[in-house]
Amino acid sequence: MGRERIFVVEDEEDIQELISYNLAKNSFVTKVFGSGEEFLEYIETDACDLVLLDLMLPGMDGLEICKKLKKSPSTENIPVIMLTAKGEETDIITGLEIGADDYILKPFSPKVLVARIKAVLRRKEQITEIKKENISVHEMQIVPGRYEVIVKNEKIMLTASEFKALHLLAGRPGWVFTRYQIVESVHGENYPVTDRSVDVMMVSLRKKLKDAGKYIQTVRGIGYRFMDK
Repeated sequence: MGRERIFVVEDEEDIQELISYNLAKNSFVTKVFGSGEEFLEYIETDACDLVLLDLMLPGMDGLEICKKLKKSPSTENIPVIMLTAKGEETDIITGLEIGADDYILKPFSPKVLVARIKAVLRRKEQITEIKKENISVHEMQIVPGRYEVIVKNEKIMLTASEFKALHLLAGRPGWVFTRYQIVESVHGENYPVTDRSVDVMMVSLRKKLKDAGKYIQTVRGIGYRFMDK
């Protein structure tokens, strides 16, 4: 890991300088944007390894920017860490549901920020390096290389987190996974996600899968499993 490119979307100059200084100390290449509109226009022409995204921005806010990133095939797999002063549980859940990979509250420790960035980049690298076979179960095709799910010849659009959770469950039909195991598989160890956020993600996943959502079963008091028959 080294010389990864980090795009920082943050409108406060003192925070821009603090982040840029600490990322440069750790051999990251940083480009800063003061607005979401400027960032979205630029990223269409130049790629990065991770986006550090403030939630409260002038004009388009961080949630809307994240949604646009995750809906575009060219940017949907770029990790996003939200950096914000909004720490209510509902804000955290909303950010994670639309595809953010981590959520860091202001004020923050620069050392913690760098550690979290490195952790997200390691998970991205592991996903890229591990060559998983396609999964075919019931009427569902799951293609990890393209983050693609096809049910009865219909392509289903999922967030990165939803895809990882489905891949985990469908890869071991009949096995029961706890909520913690699902979180660990999707986000890594010691990730601050509540049981409720996992349940909300599963509700969304079942809804998107339509009739095939019935194969995801709730195991009361434990977690979830994918039906094997």
